[in-house]
Amino acid sequence: MLDARFVRDNLEAVRARLDARGPVAGLDGFVAADGERRRILGEVERLRQELNALSKRVGETMARGGDAADLKARAAGLGPRIQELEGQLKKVEAQIEELLLAVPNLPHASVPAGRDSADNPEVRRRGAPRQFGFPPRPHWEIGEALGILDLERAAKIAGSRFPLLRGAGALLERALINFMLDLHTRAHGYLEWFPPLLVNRESMVGTGQLPKFEGDQFRAAEDDLFLIPTAEVPLTNIHRGEILDGAALPLRYAAFTPCFRREAGAHGKDTRGLIRQHQFNKVELVKFTAPERSYDELEALTADAEEVLARLGLPYRVVALCAGDLGFSAAKTYDLEVWFPSQGVYREISSCSNFEAFQARRAGIRFRRGPKGKAEFAHTLNGSGVAVGRAWAAIVENGQEADGSVTVPEVLRPYMGGLERITPQPA
Repeated sequence: MLDARFVRDNLEAVRARLDARGPVAGLDGFVAADGERRRILGEVERLRQELNALSKRVGETMARGGDAADLKARAAGLGPRIQELEGQLKKVEAQIEELLLAVPNLPHASVPAGRDSADNPEVRRRGAPRQFGFPPRPHWEIGEALGILDLERAAKIAGSRFPLLRGAGALLERALINFMLDLHTRAHGYLEWFPPLLVNRESMVGTGQLPKFEGDQFRAAEDDLFLIPTAEVPLTNIHRGEILDGAALPLRYAAFTPCFRREAGAHGKDTRGLIRQHQFNKVELVKFTAPERSYDELEALTADAEEVLARLGLPYRVVALCAGDLGFSAAKTYDLEVWFPSQGVYREISSCSNFEAFQARRAGIRFRRGPKGKAEFAHTLNGSGVAVGRAWAAIVENGQEADGSVTVPEVLRPYMGGLERITPQPA
């Protein structure tokens, strides 16, 4: 959430930075509500001054032995009016907060201009796409032919866009999860957590999924709990309402979780395969840091996610999201995109974002520089390290052979009992 005072004092600059994202609802409502807030504050201040003046006159009149009954009556009449206005003020301030919850974060000055993903500039590229001596097939065809992916039975069990992995396919998924967790905890210094998969409304508000994106979430209505769309939600909310020790920053957290999304705005997109699922696995990376370090930590976070792809031997590129393509809570984002030979394109497999104080202000996450330091809002960051299902699909496509088998990346073989190649699974 944006700081109301900052928006109030820098309205035109805020409007210009938000305009870079495209049309933003809520800011005009904030201006109107803030004007009403100022009007009420002015009236309360005027009445308090009048009450103070009357109280002074009462004292002076009584000190002279005069009759102060009329003055007392006038003063007594001001109290209820002031209380009434203070009640109105609380309602307006609550309205302002509600309006600001729907306003996205401000793009960082380094974010490129642009309206959508077509305007995202490439930052770097690693690894050359493999040249196949045969037409490369999509991962769902390979997986079904090998007997390691069964989307037909998955649909029977749960409906479309749910995975069902089998045999070496399930082993590959588990190997990817364990490999990523080991890499991030042992080589990159992240602390591993295993968080709840259901979270309360306050947690979803804290990271920016609510109120704006409630329609994209799976909700247990009776308990008003939400299946997590990403481990970013529970990991970030570990410190909701807390004041952290500044000397301990940055905090680096990692977690594997299943994730659940309705994909309400993605009808007709990627209807086959594992690219866009309602349930998928992800290893998530979250950081809490001091503001002056957050952009260095973003570069480090992105490098940590990149190393997963590099060790797997997958060709990938990094793009910087333009202002119009930024997520709601992000101030700056890098997307990692992995090569899919069946389509001849790079597809997103990780987003690494700096939210600055946007989430911390919503969730009340602060830190203190020393025992006597002032409590400040921390900066939060997160990134996929990486999406497991998409990594699975990329390995199957990039490792496919002419005989229909799939070569297992060398780094995963210790996690798969030494398996070097996936061949057709027994019925």
